[in-house]
Amino acid sequence: MIELIVGDDGMPRCSWGDGPEMYRRYHDDEWGMPVDDDRVLFEKLCLEGFQAGLSWLTILKRREGFRDVFYGFDIDRVADMGETDVARLLQDTRVIRHRGKIESTINNARRAQDVIAALGSLGALVWSYEPDGERSILEAATAESTALSKDLKKRGFSFVGPTTSYAFMQAMGIVNDHLPACHAWEAVDRARAEFMRPS
Repeated sequence: MIELIVGDDGMPRCSWGDGPEMYRRYHDDEWGMPVDDDRVLFEKLCLEGFQAGLSWLTILKRREGFRDVFYGFDIDRVADMGETDVARLLQDTRVIRHRGKIESTINNARRAQDVIAALGSLGALVWSYEPDGERSILEAATAESTALSKDLKKRGFSFVGPTTSYAFMQAMGIVNDHLPACHAWEAVDRARAEFMRPS
C-alpha cells in the first residue's frame, strides 16, 4: 500500500518516491506532470514496457543507456532499426537485454508512426483516454487503461497491457496519482489544470 512519508529533507511524499536521489527526483519533478510531446510519450511508453517484471529503479538507472541506444527515442530513427540493431542491443549492458522488449520498442515506433499519420500525434490518441470524473487512485489498472490497452493492441503495439498502460498514464500525467498530502500533488494538479490537451 502506498503511504505518505516525510523524507529526511522534511518533504512529505508518496512512500515509493522516497528512495535514492534519482528516484526522489523522478517522483518530485517528473511523475504525473502532463506530457504531449510525442518523443517523450514514446519514451515513457517504451520504458514502462521494459519495466514489466522489474523495479522502476532498475529502469531509471539505465534510462540514459536506453536514450543512447534508441537515439533519444526519436520515433522515426527507432522505426528504422532492424535485426542487426537487435543483435547489438542484446549484448549492450546499458539496457535490459530482453529480445522481446527490444523488438517491441522497434515495432511500437512503427505503430506510433501509423498513429501520427492517422491522428496527427501520439498525444491525441493517448489523451483521448483521460478519465472523466472521480476515481479511486493507485489502482493497478482502470477501465480507461484497459480501453487504451485494447486500442493500442488493435493498432499493433506490444507490451501494452492494462497495467502497463495505467503506469504509463500515471507517468505522463493523464491522471494525478500522487497522494493528496504529497508535496508534489499540488504542482501536478496545477500543471494539469493549465495543460492544453492535444486534439
